[in-house]
Amino acid sequence: MANLEVRRIPFAFDDTVPFHWQPSAPDVAVMLNAIGVLAVAFEKHIVASTRIAIPLIRDKAVAAEAEAFLRQEAQHANSHRKHLAALTLSHPGLQGVVDRAVERFDALSFTSLQYQLAYTAALEATFTPTFKLFLDHESELFRPGDERVASLFLWHFVEEVEHRSSALEIYDAVVGKPWYRTMVAPKVFRHVFQTYFQIIEGFVECVPGVREAMTPPVEKKEGGRVAQLLGKALGGGRRSSLYDVASTRELLTTIYRLGLSQAPWHSPAGEPLPVFAGRWLDAYKAGRDLQLCYSAAAVSA
Repeated sequence: MANLEVRRIPFAFDDTVPFHWQPSAPDVAVMLNAIGVLAVAFEKHIVASTRIAIPLIRDKAVAAEAEAFLRQEAQHANSHRKHLAALTLSHPGLQGVVDRAVERFDALSFTSLQYQLAYTAALEATFTPTFKLFLDHESELFRPGDERVASLFLWHFVEEVEHRSSALEIYDAVVGKPWYRTMVAPKVFRHVFQTYFQIIEGFVECVPGVREAMTPPVEKKEGGRVAQLLGKALGGGRRSSLYDVASTRELLTTIYRLGLSQAPWHSPAGEPLPVFAGRWLDAYKAGRDLQLCYSAAAVSA
Protein backbone atom coordinates (compact mmCIF):
# COMPACT_ATOMS: atom_id res chain seq x y z
CA MET A 1 0.00 0.00 0.00
CA ALA A 2 1.47 3.36 -1.06
CA ASN A 3 1.15 6.64 0.79
CA LEU A 4 0.31 8.76 -2.24
CA GLU A 5 0.52 12.54 -2.21
CA VAL A 6 -1.40 14.76 -4.60
CA ARG A 7 1.10 17.37 -5.80
CA ARG A 8 -0.31 20.44 -7.51
CA ILE A 9 2.64 21.89 -9.39
CA PRO A 10 1.74 25.12 -11.26
CA PHE A 11 3.16 24.26 -14.66
CA ALA A 12 2.83 27.19 -17.04
CA PHE A 13 2.89 27.09 -20.84
CA ASP A 14 2.33 29.70 -23.53
CA ASP A 15 2.74 30.07 -27.28
CA THR A 16 6.53 30.09 -26.93
CA VAL A 17 6.57 26.38 -26.07
CA PRO A 18 7.79 24.50 -29.16
CA PHE A 19 6.22 21.28 -30.36
CA HIS A 20 9.72 20.02 -31.16
CA TRP A 21 10.98 20.71 -27.65
CA GLN A 22 13.96 18.30 -27.65
CA PRO A 23 16.10 18.89 -30.78
CA SER A 24 18.79 16.40 -29.75
CA ALA A 25 16.21 13.57 -29.54
CA PRO A 26 13.41 14.74 -31.86
CA ASP A 27 11.64 11.40 -32.03
CA VAL A 28 11.48 11.18 -28.24
CA ALA A 29 9.92 14.65 -28.12
CA VAL A 30 7.21 13.58 -30.57
CA MET A 31 6.70 10.31 -28.69
CA LEU A 32 6.28 12.13 -25.38
CA ASN A 33 3.90 14.66 -26.90
CA ALA A 34 1.81 11.69 -28.03
CA ILE A 35 1.97 10.26 -24.51
CA GLY A 36 0.69 13.64 -23.32
CA VAL A 37 -2.37 13.26 -25.55
CA LEU A 38 -2.84 9.69 -24.32
CA ALA A 39 -2.58 10.97 -20.76
CA VAL A 40 -5.46 13.39 -21.25
CA ALA A 41 -7.66 10.66 -22.72
CA PHE A 42 -6.61 7.68 -20.59
CA GLU A 43 -6.51 9.49 -17.28
CA LYS A 44 -9.99 10.89 -17.84
CA HIS A 45 -11.07 7.27 -18.23
CA ILE A 46 -9.18 6.27 -15.07
CA VAL A 47 -10.92 8.93 -13.00
CA ALA A 48 -14.37 7.92 -14.24
CA SER A 49 -13.94 4.15 -13.78
CA THR A 50 -12.18 4.46 -10.42
CA ARG A 51 -14.99 6.63 -9.07
CA ILE A 52 -17.44 3.86 -9.94
CA ALA A 53 -15.15 1.27 -8.32
CA ILE A 54 -14.48 3.01 -4.99
CA PRO A 55 -17.91 2.27 -3.41
CA LEU A 56 -17.32 -1.43 -4.20
CA ILE A 57 -14.02 -1.60 -2.30
CA ARG A 58 -14.43 -2.99 1.21
CA ASP A 59 -10.86 -2.44 2.38
CA LYS A 60 -10.71 1.16 3.63
CA ALA A 61 -6.98 1.46 2.97
CA VAL A 62 -7.40 0.39 -0.66
CA ALA A 63 -10.35 2.75 -1.04
CA ALA A 64 -8.24 5.63 0.31
CA GLU A 65 -5.42 4.78 -2.09
CA ALA A 66 -7.91 4.62 -4.97
CA GLU A 67 -9.06 8.14 -4.14
CA ALA A 68 -5.48 9.46 -4.05
CA PHE A 69 -4.67 7.55 -7.23
CA LEU A 70 -7.48 9.11 -9.23
CA ARG A 71 -6.62 12.56 -7.86
CA GLN A 72 -3.00 12.17 -8.99
CA GLU A 73 -4.17 11.06 -12.41
CA ALA A 74 -6.57 14.00 -12.64
CA GLN A 75 -3.65 16.37 -11.95
CA HIS A 76 -1.64 14.71 -14.73
CA ALA A 77 -4.48 15.13 -17.22
CA ASN A 78 -5.03 18.77 -16.25
CA SER A 79 -1.36 19.68 -16.64
CA HIS A 80 -1.07 17.93 -20.01
CA ARG A 81 -4.17 19.80 -21.17
CA LYS A 82 -2.36 23.07 -20.39
CA HIS A 83 0.66 21.95 -22.41
CA LEU A 84 -1.46 20.82 -25.36
CA ALA A 85 -3.57 24.00 -25.25
CA ALA A 86 -0.37 26.02 -25.60
CA LEU A 87 0.75 23.90 -28.57
CA THR A 88 -2.68 24.34 -30.16
CA LEU A 89 -2.12 28.10 -30.29
CA SER A 90 0.56 27.48 -32.93
CA HIS A 91 -0.92 24.29 -34.40
CA PRO A 92 -4.75 24.49 -34.23
CA GLY A 93 -5.19 21.07 -35.79
CA LEU A 94 -3.90 19.46 -32.60
CA GLN A 95 -7.27 19.99 -30.92
CA GLY A 96 -8.82 17.49 -33.29
CA VAL A 97 -6.05 15.00 -32.49
CA VAL A 98 -6.81 15.32 -28.77
CA ASP A 99 -10.57 15.08 -29.32
CA ARG A 100 -10.27 11.87 -31.35
CA ALA A 101 -8.10 10.24 -28.68
CA VAL A 102 -10.57 11.20 -25.97
CA GLU A 103 -13.42 9.73 -28.01
CA ARG A 104 -11.60 6.39 -28.27
CA PHE A 105 -11.20 6.19 -24.50
CA ASP A 106 -14.70 7.49 -23.80
CA ALA A 107 -15.96 4.48 -25.76
CA LEU A 108 -14.53 2.24 -23.03
CA SER A 109 -17.31 3.48 -20.73
CA PHE A 110 -19.68 1.19 -22.66
CA THR A 111 -17.66 -1.89 -21.62
CA SER A 112 -17.98 -3.70 -18.30
CA LEU A 113 -16.37 -2.24 -15.17
CA GLN A 114 -14.39 -5.49 -14.95
CA TYR A 115 -12.82 -4.78 -18.35
CA GLN A 116 -12.24 -1.08 -17.59
CA LEU A 117 -10.33 -1.89 -14.39
CA ALA A 118 -8.39 -4.67 -16.13
CA TYR A 119 -7.48 -2.22 -18.89
CA THR A 120 -6.10 0.27 -16.39
CA ALA A 121 -4.24 -2.39 -14.39
CA ALA A 122 -2.68 -3.90 -17.53
CA LEU A 123 -1.49 -0.59 -18.95
CA GLU A 124 -0.34 0.90 -15.64
CA ALA A 125 1.78 -2.22 -15.02
CA THR A 126 3.92 -1.34 -18.05
CA PHE A 127 4.72 2.18 -16.90
CA THR A 128 7.42 1.46 -14.32
CA PRO A 129 9.73 -0.53 -16.63
CA THR A 130 9.08 1.89 -19.50
CA PHE A 131 9.53 5.09 -17.53
CA LYS A 132 12.54 3.66 -15.69
CA LEU A 133 14.30 3.49 -19.06
CA PHE A 134 13.47 7.16 -19.69
CA LEU A 135 14.36 8.34 -16.18
CA ASP A 136 17.61 6.37 -16.10
CA HIS A 137 18.65 8.52 -19.07
CA GLU A 138 16.98 11.79 -18.13
CA SER A 139 20.18 13.79 -18.62
CA GLU A 140 20.26 12.85 -22.32
CA LEU A 141 16.51 12.67 -23.03
CA PHE A 142 15.14 15.58 -20.98
CA ARG A 143 17.80 18.04 -19.81
CA PRO A 144 18.78 19.34 -23.29
CA GLY A 145 15.15 20.19 -24.15
CA ASP A 146 12.68 22.90 -23.19
CA GLU A 147 12.75 22.83 -19.41
CA ARG A 148 9.04 23.57 -19.00
CA VAL A 149 8.04 20.49 -20.97
CA ALA A 150 10.81 18.31 -19.55
CA SER A 151 9.71 19.17 -16.00
CA LEU A 152 6.11 18.22 -16.81
CA PHE A 153 7.04 14.75 -18.04
CA LEU A 154 9.58 14.12 -15.27
CA TRP A 155 6.90 14.87 -12.64
CA HIS A 156 4.37 12.67 -14.43
CA PHE A 157 6.72 9.71 -14.82
CA VAL A 158 7.90 9.88 -11.20
CA GLU A 159 4.32 9.81 -9.93
CA GLU A 160 3.47 6.90 -12.23
CA VAL A 161 6.34 5.00 -10.62
CA GLU A 162 5.10 6.05 -7.18
CA HIS A 163 1.57 4.69 -7.68
CA ARG A 164 2.74 1.68 -9.70
CA SER A 165 0.65 -0.80 -7.67
CA SER A 166 -2.54 1.23 -7.23
CA ALA A 167 -4.42 0.14 -10.35
CA LEU A 168 -3.75 -3.55 -9.67
CA GLU A 169 -4.83 -3.21 -6.03
CA ILE A 170 -8.10 -1.60 -7.16
CA TYR A 171 -8.63 -4.34 -9.75
CA ASP A 172 -7.92 -7.09 -7.21
CA ALA A 173 -10.26 -5.51 -4.66
CA VAL A 174 -13.19 -5.21 -7.07
CA VAL A 175 -12.64 -7.98 -9.64
CA GLY A 176 -9.99 -10.34 -8.28
CA LYS A 177 -9.46 -12.41 -11.44
CA PRO A 178 -5.72 -12.46 -12.24
CA TRP A 179 -6.08 -14.58 -15.38
CA TYR A 180 -8.81 -12.37 -16.81
CA ARG A 181 -6.46 -9.37 -16.70
CA THR A 182 -3.82 -11.39 -18.54
CA MET A 183 -6.28 -12.69 -21.13
CA VAL A 184 -7.59 -9.24 -22.07
CA ALA A 185 -4.11 -7.67 -22.25
CA PRO A 186 -3.75 -8.22 -26.04
CA LYS A 187 -7.03 -6.38 -26.63
CA VAL A 188 -5.93 -3.58 -24.29
CA PHE A 189 -2.63 -3.02 -26.06
CA ARG A 190 -4.22 -3.24 -29.49
CA HIS A 191 -6.47 -0.35 -28.47
CA VAL A 192 -3.56 1.61 -26.96
CA PHE A 193 -1.29 1.24 -29.99
CA GLN A 194 -4.07 2.00 -32.46
CA THR A 195 -4.76 5.20 -30.53
CA TYR A 196 -1.05 6.05 -30.31
CA PHE A 197 -0.51 5.67 -34.06
CA GLN A 198 -3.67 7.65 -34.76
CA ILE A 199 -2.17 10.45 -32.65
CA ILE A 200 1.13 10.28 -34.55
CA GLU A 201 -0.73 10.40 -37.86
CA GLY A 202 -2.59 13.45 -36.60
CA PHE A 203 0.69 15.10 -35.66
CA VAL A 204 2.07 14.44 -39.16
CA GLU A 205 -0.96 16.13 -40.71
CA CYS A 206 -0.91 19.31 -38.65
CA VAL A 207 2.68 19.88 -37.43
CA PRO A 208 5.57 20.42 -39.84
CA GLY A 209 8.65 18.25 -39.31
CA VAL A 210 7.02 15.38 -37.42
CA ARG A 211 7.63 12.77 -40.10
CA GLU A 212 11.29 13.73 -40.27
CA ALA A 213 11.62 13.79 -36.47
CA MET A 214 10.30 10.25 -36.17
CA THR A 215 13.17 8.89 -38.28
CA PRO A 216 16.47 10.12 -36.82
CA PRO A 217 18.97 9.98 -39.71
CA VAL A 218 22.16 8.86 -37.96
CA GLU A 219 22.97 5.71 -35.99
CA LYS A 220 25.16 6.90 -33.14
CA LYS A 221 26.46 3.55 -31.92
CA GLU A 222 27.13 0.08 -33.17
CA GLY A 223 24.96 -2.79 -32.10
CA GLY A 224 23.66 -6.18 -33.04
CA ARG A 225 20.48 -6.95 -34.92
CA VAL A 226 18.57 -7.81 -31.74
CA ALA A 227 19.48 -4.49 -30.11
CA GLN A 228 18.39 -2.58 -33.21
CA LEU A 229 15.04 -4.39 -33.27
CA LEU A 230 14.51 -3.67 -29.59
CA GLY A 231 15.28 -0.02 -30.14
CA LYS A 232 12.70 0.06 -32.91
CA ALA A 233 10.15 -1.74 -30.75
CA LEU A 234 10.43 0.92 -28.10
CA GLY A 235 10.26 3.61 -30.76
CA GLY A 236 6.93 2.47 -32.15
CA GLY A 237 8.35 0.69 -35.21
CA ARG A 238 11.01 3.26 -36.09
CA ARG A 239 14.58 3.51 -34.91
CA SER A 240 14.40 5.35 -31.61
CA SER A 241 16.87 7.67 -29.89
CA LEU A 242 16.44 5.34 -26.93
CA TYR A 243 18.71 2.97 -28.84
CA ASP A 244 21.37 5.69 -28.86
CA VAL A 245 21.38 6.17 -25.08
CA ALA A 246 20.44 2.77 -23.67
CA SER A 247 22.57 -0.36 -23.71
CA THR A 248 21.44 -3.59 -25.29
CA ARG A 249 21.14 -5.07 -21.81
CA GLU A 250 18.85 -2.22 -20.71
CA LEU A 251 16.66 -2.68 -23.77
CA LEU A 252 16.46 -6.44 -23.23
CA THR A 253 15.63 -5.95 -19.56
CA THR A 254 12.89 -3.47 -20.40
CA ILE A 255 11.31 -5.82 -22.94
CA TYR A 256 11.49 -8.69 -20.45
CA ARG A 257 9.85 -6.66 -17.70
CA LEU A 258 7.14 -5.42 -20.04
CA GLY A 259 6.26 -9.03 -20.78
CA LEU A 260 6.44 -9.97 -17.11
CA SER A 261 4.12 -7.10 -16.19
CA GLN A 262 1.18 -8.95 -17.77
CA ALA A 263 1.66 -12.23 -15.90
CA PRO A 264 -1.24 -13.02 -13.55
CA TRP A 265 1.13 -13.32 -10.59
CA HIS A 266 3.03 -10.10 -11.28
CA SER A 267 3.31 -7.47 -8.56
CA PRO A 268 4.44 -3.97 -9.64
CA ALA A 269 5.60 -3.35 -6.07
CA GLY A 270 8.68 -5.48 -6.76
CA GLU A 271 9.81 -3.60 -9.88
CA PRO A 272 13.31 -2.06 -9.90
CA LEU A 273 12.93 1.70 -9.52
CA PRO A 274 14.76 4.56 -11.25
CA VAL A 275 17.21 6.39 -8.98
CA PHE A 276 15.99 9.68 -10.42
CA ALA A 277 12.51 9.12 -8.97
CA GLY A 278 13.91 9.04 -5.45
CA ARG A 279 15.91 12.20 -6.06
CA TRP A 280 12.88 13.98 -7.47
CA LEU A 281 10.70 13.01 -4.49
CA ASP A 282 13.41 14.16 -2.07
CA ALA A 283 13.63 17.48 -3.92
CA TYR A 284 9.86 17.93 -3.66
CA LYS A 285 9.95 17.26 0.08
CA ALA A 286 12.72 19.85 0.38
CA GLY A 287 10.44 22.46 -1.16
CA ARG A 288 12.15 22.79 -4.56
CA ASP A 289 10.26 24.50 -7.39
CA LEU A 290 9.79 21.52 -9.69
CA GLN A 291 7.90 23.33 -12.41
CA LEU A 292 11.44 24.18 -13.60
CA CYS A 293 13.30 21.34 -11.96
CA TYR A 294 16.71 21.75 -13.55
CA SER A 295 16.90 25.48 -12.88
CA ALA A 296 16.04 24.78 -9.26
CA ALA A 297 18.94 22.30 -9.06
CA ALA A 298 16.28 19.97 -7.80
CA VAL A 299 17.62 16.67 -9.03
CA SER A 300 21.38 16.96 -8.81
CA ALA A 301 23.11 13.64 -8.21
